[in-house]
Amino acid sequence: MPRFMKFLPVLLVIVFSLSKGAEAEIQSEKVSYKAGDRELTGYIVYDDAISGKRPGVIVVHEWWGHDAYARERADMLAAEGYTAFALDMYGTGRLADHPKDAGTMAKEVIATKGVMHERFIAAHELLKRHATVDPSRIAALGYCFGGNVVLDMARKGVDLRAVAAYHASLTQTIPATPGTIKAKVRVFNGADDPFIKPDKLATLKEGMKTAGADFEYINYPGVTHSFTSKRATEKGKKFSLPLKYDADADADSWAKTLDLLKGVF
Repeated sequence: MPRFMKFLPVLLVIVFSLSKGAEAEIQSEKVSYKAGDRELTGYIVYDDAISGKRPGVIVVHEWWGHDAYARERADMLAAEGYTAFALDMYGTGRLADHPKDAGTMAKEVIATKGVMHERFIAAHELLKRHATVDPSRIAALGYCFGGNVVLDMARKGVDLRAVAAYHASLTQTIPATPGTIKAKVRVFNGADDPFIKPDKLATLKEGMKTAGADFEYINYPGVTHSFTSKRATEKGKKFSLPLKYDADADADSWAKTLDLLKGVF
């Protein structure tokens, strides 16, 4: 028997292992689900090179609806080792191209009693049931309208380890009560954002204090609304709105968010 034949089984194992490793990659898929009678379409993504269960993170979109930006943030979380679910707050196929339409859809969710909570919980339960997720370790990130959603869900007492809100207008529908908030809460906003009204900021801070929450508000000088989105500047010019991407604030808020997630998980 040729000498190399003695090593053939070992070589086959090595080749198989390398081949298997090469196939491991970020996996993503669209997910159809329901909340009440509303059909919704979300996006789940994870790294299949990671074995075992890991924390899950919900991403709540801006007032434009479930778009590419929400999915991009979910992809970024998957690259960090989390399973991320970009949920849908409006319904399958409902996206806004104009601020007027975006405002109408956001107000519909906010004004209709129980809808925001129902749709968030539908996504929360879906993520918890995913084969890659440890259901006891869930967090949520929200942008603009989505930032208000995750803050309300924290005040509602949803079982979340952490909540991060970015350029949220701080409109709340659920008041904070002592002992209700389970999540560590971080809010990242631009100091020059005209959508952040002083009275709403004061209410947020007082409510977090009343609730005894682990809370931090990060304010970026010279930064305005939607600073985490690279599409913001173009949209701001198109619709004459104070929207502008800020690379430094985006990078800093993301780094602080990753630190927050590592700390709670």
